[in-house]
Amino acid sequence: MCDQSKLKSLTFIHAGGVMNSKFFATAVSICCLLLALNLDAQETEMLIAKGDSAFKAFNNREALNYYSQVLKIDSSHYEAAWKISRAYVDVGETIDDDETRKEAYKRAQDYAQKAVNINPEGAKGYLYLSVAIGRVALDAGKKEQVQLSKDVKAAVDKALALDPTDDIAWHVLGRWHRKMATLNWIQKNFANMFLGGVPKEASVDSSAACFRRAIELNPGHINHHLELAFTYEELDRKDKAILEYEKVVELPKTDADDDEYKKQARERLKKLK
Repeated sequence: MCDQSKLKSLTFIHAGGVMNSKFFATAVSICCLLLALNLDAQETEMLIAKGDSAFKAFNNREALNYYSQVLKIDSSHYEAAWKISRAYVDVGETIDDDETRKEAYKRAQDYAQKAVNINPEGAKGYLYLSVAIGRVALDAGKKEQVQLSKDVKAAVDKALALDPTDDIAWHVLGRWHRKMATLNWIQKNFANMFLGGVPKEASVDSSAACFRRAIELNPGHINHHLELAFTYEELDRKDKAILEYEKVVELPKTDADDDEYKKQARERLKKLK
């Protein structure tokens, strides 16, 4: 005859063993998951670093490739999304074929919007959304350019609200002011139709102020000086324009487009001096 107390003890031990084995299996699964996540994080950090190195070396297509690999690992990687947008803009600027260039800028817009969706409180997503929309507008008709200008302004305003120390955002706002303040009569008619008129706050003086602020934040960025020089010409400030063009020529190259900017500055100096 079975000893009931021993039977209960054996049953308890068996049940405990099952519970322990389940706990062990769960613990192992969690450890494996954490290890996989850690390895993914290490790989994405490495790819971002490689992309940044390529970007600094002006290898924009290579940078785009590295950043794109990050999103394949982590589809919600905010930094990769906005850097892909930036890379598509940089790549687009080197493309001569109209349709291919338009596609690059559209992808830049899509990835910037993705960055905004991932992190609605991140300034860079809105910044590169404004940049991408601005590039899309360059290849658009006059009517669409005016319509898109509203989206550019909304995005860059949000970027500056989140980070007022971003020099590129001030640069974008400076271009917006000058563009809207110097619309031709056709564009003004479209502005009247779709924007209720040319925005009252838009002015060339405000454009100059924005570029000066961008230079305060990043004095070595050549394009800030070039755009300020263009703006001074609009204001008939030839003396100040010359000084800015000279700075463009003198400053060391830090961006893939700086050689072109220097060329433009030299051409303007020949005409102004």
